[in-house]
Amino acid sequence: MNKLKYLLAFGHLCSDINQGALAAVLPFLIAAYHYDYQTAATLVLVANVVGSVVQPAFGQLADKFNKPWLIGAGLFLAGGGMALTGVIENFSGLCVAVMISGVGIAMFHPQAAQLINRASTADNKAQSIGIFSFGGNLGFALGPVLMTAAVSIFGLRGTLIFILPEIIICILLKKYYNDLKNLNGNIAQKSGKSAGVDQWRPFMRLTAVVIGRSIIFHGFNTFLALYWIHELGQTEAVGNTVLSVYYAISAVSVLIGGKLADTFGYRTMIKISFAMLLTTIILLTLAENIYAAAILILPLGMAISFTYSPMIVLGQQYLPNHVGLASGVTLGLAISMGGIFAPILGTVADNFGLHATFQTIALIAILPLLVSFTLPPVKIKT
Repeated sequence: MNKLKYLLAFGHLCSDINQGALAAVLPFLIAAYHYDYQTAATLVLVANVVGSVVQPAFGQLADKFNKPWLIGAGLFLAGGGMALTGVIENFSGLCVAVMISGVGIAMFHPQAAQLINRASTADNKAQSIGIFSFGGNLGFALGPVLMTAAVSIFGLRGTLIFILPEIIICILLKKYYNDLKNLNGNIAQKSGKSAGVDQWRPFMRLTAVVIGRSIIFHGFNTFLALYWIHELGQTEAVGNTVLSVYYAISAVSVLIGGKLADTFGYRTMIKISFAMLLTTIILLTLAENIYAAAILILPLGMAISFTYSPMIVLGQQYLPNHVGLASGVTLGLAISMGGIFAPILGTVADNFGLHATFQTIALIAILPLLVSFTLPPVKIKT
Protein backbone atom coordinates (compact mmCIF):
# COMPACT_ATOMS: atom_id res chain seq x y z
CA MET A 1 0.00 0.00 0.00
CA ASN A 2 2.82 2.41 0.82
CA LYS A 3 4.19 2.36 -2.71
CA LEU A 4 0.77 3.39 -4.01
CA LYS A 5 0.58 6.24 -1.49
CA TYR A 6 3.93 7.57 -2.69
CA LEU A 7 2.95 7.09 -6.33
CA LEU A 8 -0.21 9.12 -5.77
CA ALA A 9 1.80 11.72 -3.85
CA PHE A 10 4.11 12.02 -6.86
CA GLY A 11 1.03 12.37 -9.03
CA HIS A 12 -0.14 15.16 -6.72
CA LEU A 13 3.22 16.84 -7.27
CA CYS A 14 2.77 16.60 -11.04
CA SER A 15 -0.72 18.05 -10.71
CA ASP A 16 -0.02 20.96 -8.41
CA ILE A 17 3.27 21.96 -10.00
CA ASN A 18 1.00 23.57 -12.58
CA GLN A 19 -0.89 25.57 -9.96
CA GLY A 20 2.38 26.84 -8.51
CA ALA A 21 3.58 27.66 -12.01
CA LEU A 22 0.43 29.66 -12.77
CA ALA A 23 1.18 32.08 -9.94
CA ALA A 24 4.80 32.31 -11.09
CA VAL A 25 4.03 32.97 -14.77
CA LEU A 26 1.86 35.98 -13.95
CA PRO A 27 4.78 38.44 -13.50
CA PHE A 28 6.21 37.34 -16.86
CA LEU A 29 2.84 37.73 -18.58
CA ILE A 30 2.37 41.15 -16.98
CA ALA A 31 5.80 42.21 -18.25
CA ALA A 32 5.22 40.79 -21.74
CA TYR A 33 1.64 41.93 -22.35
CA HIS A 34 1.28 44.82 -19.84
CA TYR A 35 -1.70 43.33 -18.01
CA ASP A 36 -2.99 45.02 -14.86
CA TYR A 37 -3.38 43.05 -11.60
CA GLN A 38 -7.08 42.37 -12.12
CA THR A 39 -6.52 41.00 -15.64
CA ALA A 40 -3.67 38.78 -14.47
CA ALA A 41 -5.73 37.52 -11.54
CA THR A 42 -8.54 36.68 -13.96
CA LEU A 43 -6.34 33.88 -15.29
CA VAL A 44 -6.43 32.38 -11.80
CA LEU A 45 -10.21 32.76 -11.88
CA VAL A 46 -10.74 30.95 -15.18
CA ALA A 47 -8.29 28.22 -14.17
CA ASN A 48 -10.54 27.44 -11.22
CA VAL A 49 -14.09 28.22 -12.31
CA VAL A 50 -14.46 25.29 -14.73
CA GLY A 51 -12.84 22.97 -12.21
CA SER A 52 -15.41 24.13 -9.65
CA VAL A 53 -18.26 23.12 -11.96
CA VAL A 54 -16.96 19.65 -12.86
CA GLN A 55 -15.33 18.75 -9.54
CA PRO A 56 -18.46 17.34 -7.79
CA ALA A 57 -19.21 15.18 -10.83
CA PHE A 58 -15.75 13.64 -10.69
CA GLY A 59 -16.22 13.12 -6.94
CA GLN A 60 -19.49 11.26 -7.48
CA LEU A 61 -17.82 9.16 -10.18
CA ALA A 62 -15.04 8.23 -7.75
CA ASP A 63 -17.66 7.10 -5.19
CA LYS A 64 -19.43 4.80 -7.67
CA PHE A 65 -16.52 3.51 -9.72
CA ASN A 66 -12.77 3.07 -9.31
CA LYS A 67 -11.39 4.73 -12.46
CA PRO A 68 -7.62 5.23 -12.05
CA TRP A 69 -7.36 6.26 -15.71
CA LEU A 70 -8.96 9.57 -14.67
CA ILE A 71 -5.78 10.33 -12.73
CA GLY A 72 -3.53 10.02 -15.78
CA ALA A 73 -5.91 11.84 -18.10
CA GLY A 74 -6.29 14.66 -15.61
CA LEU A 75 -2.55 15.03 -15.15
CA PHE A 76 -1.95 15.16 -18.90
CA LEU A 77 -4.54 17.93 -19.30
CA ALA A 78 -3.17 19.83 -16.28
CA GLY A 79 0.36 19.91 -17.67
CA GLY A 80 -0.72 20.36 -21.28
CA GLY A 81 -2.73 23.46 -20.51
CA MET A 82 0.10 25.01 -18.52
CA ALA A 83 2.59 24.18 -21.28
CA LEU A 84 0.57 26.32 -23.69
CA THR A 85 0.54 29.49 -21.55
CA GLY A 86 3.84 30.71 -22.97
CA VAL A 87 2.96 29.81 -26.55
CA ILE A 88 -0.43 31.51 -26.87
CA GLU A 89 -0.16 35.29 -27.20
CA ASN A 90 -3.78 36.46 -26.94
CA PHE A 91 -5.67 36.69 -23.66
CA SER A 92 -8.65 34.59 -24.78
CA GLY A 93 -6.32 31.77 -25.77
CA LEU A 94 -4.54 32.03 -22.43
CA CYS A 95 -7.88 31.67 -20.68
CA VAL A 96 -8.63 28.50 -22.64
CA ALA A 97 -5.19 27.07 -21.80
CA VAL A 98 -5.53 27.63 -18.06
CA MET A 99 -9.11 26.30 -18.17
CA ILE A 100 -7.82 23.06 -19.70
CA SER A 101 -5.25 22.86 -16.93
CA GLY A 102 -7.96 23.51 -14.32
CA VAL A 103 -10.18 20.73 -15.69
CA GLY A 104 -7.25 18.32 -15.54
CA ILE A 105 -6.56 19.21 -11.92
CA ALA A 106 -10.26 18.72 -11.15
CA MET A 107 -10.14 15.24 -12.70
CA PHE A 108 -7.12 14.22 -10.64
CA HIS A 109 -7.97 15.17 -7.07
CA PRO A 110 -11.20 13.29 -6.16
CA GLN A 111 -10.11 9.95 -7.61
CA ALA A 112 -6.61 10.19 -6.14
CA ALA A 113 -7.88 11.20 -2.69
CA GLN A 114 -10.41 8.36 -2.77
CA LEU A 115 -7.60 5.87 -3.45
CA ILE A 116 -5.47 7.38 -0.66
CA ASN A 117 -8.39 6.85 1.71
CA ARG A 118 -8.76 3.22 0.57
CA ALA A 119 -5.04 2.58 1.01
CA SER A 120 -5.07 3.89 4.61
CA THR A 121 -5.96 2.39 7.98
CA ALA A 122 -8.24 4.04 10.55
CA ASP A 123 -5.34 5.37 12.63
CA ASN A 124 -3.16 6.88 9.89
CA LYS A 125 -5.61 8.61 7.55
CA ALA A 126 -4.40 12.15 8.26
CA GLN A 127 -0.78 11.01 8.00
CA SER A 128 -1.58 9.38 4.64
CA ILE A 129 -3.31 12.55 3.45
CA GLY A 130 -0.25 14.40 4.74
CA ILE A 131 2.01 12.31 2.49
CA PHE A 132 -0.36 12.92 -0.42
CA SER A 133 -0.56 16.63 0.38
CA PHE A 134 3.22 16.84 0.70
CA GLY A 135 3.45 15.89 -2.95
CA GLY A 136 1.01 18.65 -3.88
CA ASN A 137 2.76 21.26 -1.77
CA LEU A 138 6.13 20.22 -3.14
CA GLY A 139 4.65 20.65 -6.59
CA PHE A 140 3.56 24.16 -5.64
CA ALA A 141 7.10 24.84 -4.45
CA LEU A 142 8.76 23.50 -7.59
CA GLY A 143 6.32 25.23 -9.93
CA PRO A 144 7.78 28.74 -9.56
CA VAL A 145 11.35 27.41 -9.69
CA LEU A 146 10.73 25.46 -12.87
CA MET A 147 8.74 28.31 -14.43
CA THR A 148 11.40 30.91 -13.63
CA ALA A 149 14.22 28.71 -14.94
CA ALA A 150 12.35 27.70 -18.09
CA VAL A 151 11.28 31.24 -19.02
CA SER A 152 14.67 32.73 -18.13
CA ILE A 153 16.49 30.24 -20.37
CA PHE A 154 14.03 29.73 -23.24
CA GLY A 155 11.72 32.74 -23.03
CA LEU A 156 7.96 32.37 -22.60
CA ARG A 157 7.95 29.28 -24.84
CA GLY A 158 9.89 27.55 -22.07
CA THR A 159 6.50 26.77 -20.50
CA LEU A 160 6.35 23.78 -22.86
CA ILE A 161 8.56 21.94 -20.36
CA PHE A 162 5.52 21.45 -18.12
CA ILE A 163 4.30 18.55 -20.22
CA LEU A 164 7.39 16.47 -19.31
CA PRO A 165 6.47 15.61 -15.67
CA GLU A 166 3.06 14.43 -16.86
CA ILE A 167 4.60 12.04 -19.38
CA ILE A 168 6.79 10.56 -16.63
CA ILE A 169 3.96 10.07 -14.12
CA CYS A 170 1.63 8.60 -16.76
CA ILE A 171 4.26 5.95 -17.55
CA LEU A 172 4.46 5.06 -13.84
CA LEU A 173 0.68 5.00 -13.46
CA LYS A 174 0.42 2.57 -16.34
CA LYS A 175 2.91 0.25 -14.62
CA TYR A 176 0.88 0.18 -11.38
CA TYR A 177 -2.57 0.51 -12.94
CA ASN A 178 -3.83 -2.90 -11.81
CA ASP A 179 -2.73 -2.27 -8.21
CA LEU A 180 -4.65 1.01 -8.19
CA LYS A 181 -7.65 -0.66 -9.78
CA ASN A 182 -7.70 -3.30 -7.06
CA LEU A 183 -8.14 -0.75 -4.24
CA ASN A 184 -11.85 -1.49 -3.90
CA GLY A 185 -12.60 0.14 -0.55
CA ASN A 186 -13.49 -1.23 2.83
CA ILE A 187 -15.75 -4.20 3.64
CA ALA A 188 -18.80 -2.02 4.20
CA GLN A 189 -18.44 -0.46 0.79
CA LYS A 190 -17.91 -3.88 -0.84
CA SER A 191 -21.01 -5.34 0.78
CA GLY A 192 -23.12 -2.34 -0.17
CA LYS A 193 -23.84 -1.48 3.48
CA SER A 194 -23.68 2.01 4.93
CA ALA A 195 -20.20 2.94 6.08
CA GLY A 196 -21.54 5.32 8.73
CA VAL A 197 -23.74 8.35 9.33
CA ASP A 198 -23.54 11.18 6.80
CA GLN A 199 -23.47 14.59 8.55
CA TRP A 200 -24.35 17.04 5.80
CA ARG A 201 -24.78 20.19 7.91
CA PRO A 202 -21.39 19.89 9.65
CA PHE A 203 -19.88 19.12 6.25
CA MET A 204 -21.32 22.36 4.87
CA ARG A 205 -19.76 24.28 7.77
CA LEU A 206 -16.47 22.58 7.07
CA THR A 207 -16.84 23.53 3.40
CA ALA A 208 -17.19 27.18 4.46
CA VAL A 209 -13.95 26.83 6.46
CA VAL A 210 -12.19 25.28 3.46
CA ILE A 211 -13.42 28.08 1.18
CA GLY A 212 -12.07 30.67 3.63
CA ARG A 213 -8.70 28.94 3.69
CA SER A 214 -8.77 28.69 -0.09
CA ILE A 215 -9.27 32.44 -0.53
CA ILE A 216 -6.29 33.05 1.75
CA PHE A 217 -4.25 30.37 0.01
CA HIS A 218 -4.92 31.69 -3.50
CA GLY A 219 -4.45 35.25 -2.32
CA PHE A 220 -0.89 34.55 -1.23
CA ASN A 221 -0.22 32.33 -4.24
CA THR A 222 -1.25 35.14 -6.58
CA PHE A 223 0.15 38.20 -4.83
CA LEU A 224 3.08 37.14 -2.63
CA ALA A 225 5.67 37.29 -5.42
CA LEU A 226 4.10 40.48 -6.80
CA TYR A 227 4.28 42.03 -3.32
CA TRP A 228 8.01 41.33 -3.15
CA ILE A 229 8.49 42.78 -6.64
CA HIS A 230 6.31 45.89 -6.57
CA GLU A 231 6.13 46.78 -2.86
CA LEU A 232 9.57 45.68 -1.66
CA GLY A 233 11.48 46.50 -4.88
CA GLN A 234 12.83 43.04 -5.67
CA THR A 235 13.29 41.31 -9.06
CA GLU A 236 10.94 38.72 -10.57
CA ALA A 237 13.50 36.03 -9.73
CA VAL A 238 13.62 37.07 -6.07
CA GLY A 239 9.82 37.29 -5.88
CA ASN A 240 9.40 33.80 -7.29
CA THR A 241 12.15 32.49 -5.00
CA VAL A 242 10.21 33.78 -2.00
CA LEU A 243 7.12 32.08 -3.39
CA SER A 244 9.03 28.80 -3.72
CA VAL A 245 10.36 29.07 -0.16
CA TYR A 246 6.81 29.64 1.05
CA TYR A 247 5.62 26.58 -0.88
CA ALA A 248 8.53 24.48 0.44
CA ILE A 249 7.72 25.41 4.04
CA SER A 250 4.10 24.52 3.34
CA ALA A 251 5.12 21.16 1.87
CA VAL A 252 7.11 20.11 4.93
CA SER A 253 4.47 21.49 7.31
CA VAL A 254 1.65 19.47 5.79
CA LEU A 255 3.48 16.28 6.81
CA ILE A 256 3.84 17.56 10.36
CA GLY A 257 0.23 18.75 10.43
CA GLY A 258 -1.09 15.34 9.40
CA LYS A 259 0.81 13.59 12.17
CA LEU A 260 -0.29 16.15 14.76
CA ALA A 261 -3.91 15.82 13.64
CA ASP A 262 -3.84 12.03 14.07
CA THR A 263 -2.43 12.57 17.57
CA PHE A 264 -4.44 15.51 18.93
CA GLY A 265 -7.62 15.42 16.87
CA TYR A 266 -8.72 16.95 13.59
CA ARG A 267 -10.99 19.65 14.98
CA THR A 268 -8.42 20.77 17.56
CA MET A 269 -5.72 21.07 14.91
CA ILE A 270 -7.99 23.07 12.61
CA LYS A 271 -8.83 25.62 15.33
CA ILE A 272 -5.23 26.06 16.50
CA SER A 273 -3.95 26.40 12.94
CA PHE A 274 -6.45 29.08 11.95
CA ALA A 275 -5.67 31.08 15.08
CA MET A 276 -1.97 30.91 14.19
CA LEU A 277 -2.74 31.84 10.57
CA LEU A 278 -4.76 34.94 11.46
CA THR A 279 -2.07 36.16 13.85
CA THR A 280 0.67 35.70 11.24
CA ILE A 281 -1.24 37.53 8.50
CA ILE A 282 -1.90 40.48 10.81
CA LEU A 283 1.82 40.66 11.64
CA LEU A 284 2.68 40.47 7.94
CA THR A 285 0.49 43.49 7.18
CA LEU A 286 2.41 45.38 9.88
CA ALA A 287 5.87 44.36 8.62
CA GLU A 288 7.75 47.44 7.41
CA ASN A 289 10.81 45.91 5.72
CA ILE A 290 11.88 42.88 3.71
CA TYR A 291 13.60 41.18 6.65
CA ALA A 292 10.55 41.24 8.92
CA ALA A 293 8.36 40.06 6.05
CA ALA A 294 10.79 37.24 5.21
CA ILE A 295 10.77 35.94 8.80
CA LEU A 296 6.98 35.69 8.74
CA ILE A 297 7.03 33.41 5.69
CA LEU A 298 7.89 30.50 8.04
CA PRO A 299 4.83 30.68 10.34
CA LEU A 300 2.63 31.64 7.37
CA GLY A 301 3.53 28.48 5.44
CA MET A 302 3.22 26.36 8.58
CA ALA A 303 -0.18 27.67 9.65
CA ILE A 304 -1.86 27.43 6.26
CA SER A 305 -0.60 23.84 5.79
CA PHE A 306 -1.43 22.60 9.30
CA THR A 307 -5.12 23.09 8.40
CA TYR A 308 -4.98 20.99 5.22
CA SER A 309 -4.88 17.28 6.13
CA PRO A 310 -7.29 17.43 9.09
CA MET A 311 -9.91 19.27 7.01
CA ILE A 312 -9.79 16.64 4.25
CA VAL A 313 -10.01 13.69 6.65
CA LEU A 314 -12.74 15.37 8.71
CA GLY A 315 -14.72 15.91 5.50
CA GLN A 316 -14.36 12.22 4.63
CA GLN A 317 -15.52 11.28 8.14
CA TYR A 318 -18.53 13.61 7.98
CA LEU A 319 -19.59 11.87 4.73
CA PRO A 320 -18.40 8.25 5.13
CA ASN A 321 -20.75 7.07 2.38
CA HIS A 322 -19.58 9.74 -0.07
CA VAL A 323 -15.81 9.85 0.42
CA GLY A 324 -15.13 10.73 -3.22
CA LEU A 325 -17.62 13.60 -3.14
CA ALA A 326 -16.20 14.84 0.17
CA SER A 327 -12.69 14.69 -1.27
CA GLY A 328 -13.81 16.45 -4.44
CA VAL A 329 -15.30 19.29 -2.42
CA THR A 330 -12.55 19.73 0.18
CA LEU A 331 -9.68 19.13 -2.25
CA GLY A 332 -11.23 20.68 -5.33
CA LEU A 333 -14.47 22.60 -5.36
CA ALA A 334 -13.89 24.62 -2.20
CA ILE A 335 -10.24 25.13 -3.14
CA SER A 336 -11.27 26.40 -6.57
CA MET A 337 -13.63 28.90 -4.97
CA GLY A 338 -10.59 30.70 -3.61
CA GLY A 339 -9.27 31.12 -7.13
CA ILE A 340 -12.61 32.59 -8.21
CA PHE A 341 -12.15 35.26 -5.50
CA ALA A 342 -8.68 36.20 -6.79
CA PRO A 343 -9.87 38.92 -9.26
CA ILE A 344 -11.62 40.71 -6.38
CA LEU A 345 -8.32 40.83 -4.53
CA GLY A 346 -6.78 41.99 -7.82
CA THR A 347 -9.24 44.88 -7.94
CA VAL A 348 -8.26 45.83 -4.39
CA ALA A 349 -4.59 45.74 -5.46
CA ASP A 350 -5.23 47.92 -8.53
CA ASN A 351 -7.19 50.54 -6.59
CA PHE A 352 -5.52 50.55 -3.19
CA GLY A 353 -2.20 48.68 -3.52
CA LEU A 354 -0.92 45.26 -2.58
CA HIS A 355 -0.60 46.19 1.09
CA ALA A 356 -4.36 46.76 1.21
CA THR A 357 -4.82 43.36 -0.44
CA PHE A 358 -2.95 41.68 2.42
CA GLN A 359 -5.10 43.59 4.93
CA THR A 360 -8.21 42.31 3.14
CA ILE A 361 -6.89 38.75 3.40
CA ALA A 362 -6.41 39.29 7.14
CA LEU A 363 -10.07 40.28 7.50
CA ILE A 364 -11.16 37.22 5.53
CA ALA A 365 -9.09 34.96 7.81
CA ILE A 366 -11.35 35.83 10.75
CA LEU A 367 -14.31 33.96 9.23
CA PRO A 368 -12.87 30.42 8.94
CA LEU A 369 -11.43 30.75 12.44
CA LEU A 370 -14.86 31.53 13.88
CA VAL A 371 -16.66 28.81 11.91
CA SER A 372 -14.04 26.22 12.91
CA PHE A 373 -15.27 26.48 16.51
CA THR A 374 -18.76 25.34 15.40
CA LEU A 375 -17.61 22.04 13.90
CA PRO A 376 -19.19 19.13 15.87
CA PRO A 377 -17.65 15.73 16.59
CA VAL A 378 -18.07 12.94 14.07
CA LYS A 379 -21.02 10.63 14.79
CA ILE A 380 -20.00 7.04 15.27
CA LYS A 381 -22.30 4.41 13.74
CA THR A 382 -23.84 2.09 16.34
